Amino acid sequence: MAQAQRSTRDRILIAAAELIGEDPATSLSVRSVAARAGVSVGSLRFQFPTQRELHDAVLAGIVEHVAPDDGIHDTSLPAHDRLAACLHRVVGLVGMGDEARRSWMRVVDAYMAAPPSEAARAGYVALVRQGERRIEHWLGVLAQEDALDPVGIPAAARFLSAVVDGLSLARGMPTETSALTTEAQTLALATEAVLGPRRAAQAAPTTVDA
Repeated sequence: MAQAQRSTRDRILIAAAELIGEDPATSLSVRSVAARAGVSVGSLRFQFPTQRELHDAVLAGIVEHVAPDDGIHDTSLPAHDRLAACLHRVVGLVGMGDEARRSWMRVVDAYMAAPPSEAARAGYVALVRQGERRIEHWLGVLAQEDALDPVGIPAAARFLSAVVDGLSLARGMPTETSALTTEAQTLALATEAVLGPRRAAQAAPTTVDA
């Protein structure tokens, strides 16, 4: 779709997402986003009155794009498998090998090589929180099916987010075993920790599609 055919809001969100992709520590200044989107500052402010609203909207869009709900509502599959598949899609975002190393080096450069600015710190915290909210949503769907106690969802989401981060980092490290097999086994254990042991009729998967 040509840029002129997109709505002003979509053009702004796409431009902001592109800027974050180029520099994860970007503060998403109104002028830089407006210039990239080809809209006036006034038009951007009309769509997003505050910088926080813009930041939250673009991060929510990124998470929705990279980790959609596809499959979480498919009750023909066990809850464990649906949750593991959703988490595995998030792990896969960093790629594998050299691509994963480049992905993590961008994070290190942006947030760890030197003390991050307040804007960068706030941006990272918001990104992590959006990821946890997506996991909380998946768990909420499963809680409605009585697969887990909804009271424990926030803590479970933080735990699963840490598991995802660890698996994503491991994709950039040397390994003697298949990353996909290791990820499948780890996610099977993580989902059992959150949802409880599988029933005997539900064998844990040995692989998960990337």
